[in-house]
Amino acid sequence: MTAPERTPDGRFIIVNGRKWRASDPVLPEELAAALRSELGSARSRIGHTSEERERRGLRDRVQLAKEGLGERGTAWWEMEEAERIARAEDRLERLRKLN
Repeated sequence: MTAPERTPDGRFIIVNGRKWRASDPVLPEELAAALRSELGSARSRIGHTSEERERRGLRDRVQLAKEGLGERGTAWWEMEEAERIARAEDRLERLRKLN
């Protein structure tokens, strides 16, 4: 699998002609991997539940993971590096408390 095309500034990836905010490149790989794992788990479970309350909870988990990765919320390039890492750690901690 090849990496998606990026805009010249590196802030966005391009998938099928559509721009999406890229994950924060300064996140330590272990932290980013844990957030991606949480994201993938929540996304896969969404399709396997018919209960709206559970689906809403899973969507909230997706939101937290994407915020942690810098793909949602305040743009990572508008924040100091320490703030970005703190946000990612906070979101991962919040996700783990939901387990």
